[in-house]
Amino acid sequence: MSFINLNTSLPLCVTVGRRKKAVAKVKVETGNGSVLVNSKPVETYFQYNSQYIQLLKAPLLALNLENAYDISIEAKGGGLKGQTDAVKLGIARALCAISNEKRPTLKQEGYLTRDYRSKERKKYGLRKARKAPQFSKR
Repeated sequence: MSFINLNTSLPLCVTVGRRKKAVAKVKVETGNGSVLVNSKPVETYFQYNSQYIQLLKAPLLALNLENAYDISIEAKGGGLKGQTDAVKLGIARALCAISNEKRPTLKQEGYLTRDYRSKERKKYGLRKARKAPQFSKR
């Protein structure tokens, strides 16, 4: 016999955002606007960098929903900039999944477009992806 606990708050929506090597799993719940990244406040995790925090909250600000949802984020891989962009995409996707009427605004602002650019792999015989050792004729 299994029991279902109705007191646990299930997330409203869970989405994933990616950028370069960074992956962010975003859980959105109704609440008062708190944002946690890897169980830390967003300001602490992104080292009080206001540009990263502003970029991360941009989809919420575009829809005037900064105090409507609690957001819990699990970010890994890449650097802080890549993780910021991954979180931004994850939040935008979550807002679309919650209400499809928000999609045109987010699409117009460019928050639903995944930036596919990533580092090119190194090839054998070369120093980097394309940089070759100096060629000597003689």
